[in-house]
Amino acid sequence: MEAALLAVDPVEAVKRSLRLKGNTLRVGKTAYDLGAYEHIYVVGAGKASAAMAHALEQVVGERITAGWINVKDGYMAPTRTITLHEAGHPFPDARGVEGSRQIVSLLHKAGPADLVFCLISGGGSALMTLPVEGIALSEIELLTQALLRSGATINEINAIRKHLSQLKGGYLSRLTCPAQVISLIVSDVIGSPLDVIASGPTSPDPTTFAQAYAVLQKYNLLRDVPPAITHHLKRGMEGQVPETPKADDEAFARTQNVIIASNELAAQAALEKACQFGLNSLLLSTFVEGEAREVAKVFAATAKEIVNSGQPVSRPACIVAGGETTVTVRGHGLGGRNQELALAAAPLIAGLDSVAIIALATDGTDGPTDAAGAVSTGRTASRAAQKGLSMASHLADNDAYHFFQALGDLIITGPTNTNVNDLIFVFAF
Repeated sequence: MEAALLAVDPVEAVKRSLRLKGNTLRVGKTAYDLGAYEHIYVVGAGKASAAMAHALEQVVGERITAGWINVKDGYMAPTRTITLHEAGHPFPDARGVEGSRQIVSLLHKAGPADLVFCLISGGGSALMTLPVEGIALSEIELLTQALLRSGATINEINAIRKHLSQLKGGYLSRLTCPAQVISLIVSDVIGSPLDVIASGPTSPDPTTFAQAYAVLQKYNLLRDVPPAITHHLKRGMEGQVPETPKADDEAFARTQNVIIASNELAAQAALEKACQFGLNSLLLSTFVEGEAREVAKVFAATAKEIVNSGQPVSRPACIVAGGETTVTVRGHGLGGRNQELALAAAPLIAGLDSVAIIALATDGTDGPTDAAGAVSTGRTASRAAQKGLSMASHLADNDAYHFFQALGDLIITGPTNTNVNDLIFVFAF
């Protein structure tokens, strides 16, 4: 797990992606003459963005004119020129709105002879909240609560967010045009689609008002979300509100988007470290998604297969997977998708010798908790029974946090200052 996190450390990721020689900055295959720009501004949002800003200052130095980054509480890093502004996550708050206004104010200064770095990572959707006219922050908060409890995927959630924002869905690039934009992105989305990561502030948006409205219909949320939101989406469907910027928008001609870290990179690093430890290792997939308790059945079945047949790898074994599951919240407990996956797996691997299933969020925060995830082993069920803990009751109440807290099996990392989705490990020693 340490190796996985180190591989997606945002400071190292930025330094890997930028090469400065004299005034020439190479970003991927593109070269920029920094001496040709009158001003260099930096904006962004996300859990990894503070560390990214720290690294960018180390590379670009005093050439930076000014900057503003919205970061999650506690996810700070030392900066000189760039202002770091703490705000709420996963639920947006007034600080995030004020910080987003500061970003807009800074971008209004950018002209055709200027360069804007945009530092984006997971969490940026909540942290860069600036609702369209006619929708209040309180209404966005209610929407976010309903969506996070519904079991909707991040792609579906962000399709709605993009159509309610002044910055997401490509609007940041449009606002910055005609300045040059370099967007450095730490991906927390399966497959790393640019338009979904932090709701794609510098990427064309392929989704529509109709698709956003369909998400609310799919999860029976039309009665739960504020009327102003459904009214705005309907107006968009009727053509009364312009669609989000699409691929042919001129703003994207001067925007370079670069993925600098991802779940795949973290998973590969974990796999390599497991091999160094002498474990028979396999990367199962970095596209894991679905309801956490259902996905748990697959990993529990994988553990049983290793024990009984030595397939797909023999003991000592380490299966690595990545992705992002969802939880449809029906109870009143505390937890996150990784803790729920680990709890759902516990009764399925009960009694298996030297077997463990571990699930963690790479940002160090699984759901609204201070835990990154949890550990289940073949002994979790018997240990829980000794303490009078009911796995079924805790799972029904979505209360995995208190279950694993009582056993001492929560994974507590604190803020990792990165965010590339979740990692799941199946061990059979």
